Amino acid sequence: MAGTSRRPRRGDTPPPRTANNETEVLRGFLDYLRTSIAAKVEGAPEPQVRTAAVPSGTNLLGLLNHLTFVERSLFLGDDVADWQATFRAAPTDGVADVVARYRAAVERADEVLDGCADPGAPLPRPRPGRTAPSVRWALTHMIEETGRHAGHADILRELADGSTGR
Repeated sequence: MAGTSRRPRRGDTPPPRTANNETEVLRGFLDYLRTSIAAKVEGAPEPQVRTAAVPSGTNLLGLLNHLTFVERSLFLGDDVADWQATFRAAPTDGVADVVARYRAAVERADEVLDGCADPGAPLPRPRPGRTAPSVRWALTHMIEETGRHAGHADILRELADGSTGR
């Protein structure tokens, strides 16, 4: 098209080709989405990474900060008193800080999942007085949660600097 400029693109990464058992398929797709959203935030420019591009106040750094809390709550049993507050990173947190915390939470969650052989069994997390969801439910929920926010991040990153792709 005449008069249009090309924006920088990132190459698309295809969905994972995973093994045949249910848990490996679910974990493969979750890892794919985790990697995708971390890549969307990593390298995003300041101040756009923390600037709200939509009326709700959603921003790239806040999305990844929120997902860190979700990973820790679901798989590690951490309590979250104010879920809305998790959508805001501290003003002193840079991109590298938030990405590193997210990756550390994912690593700890994966350590828990590595010990879960039965997808129908409850997650082994310390939450007195609360029933833990099944591994299957937790993985499916985390795929939905991460995928939803990865979609938001796609749009926010494109608005920030034109970067597209997974």
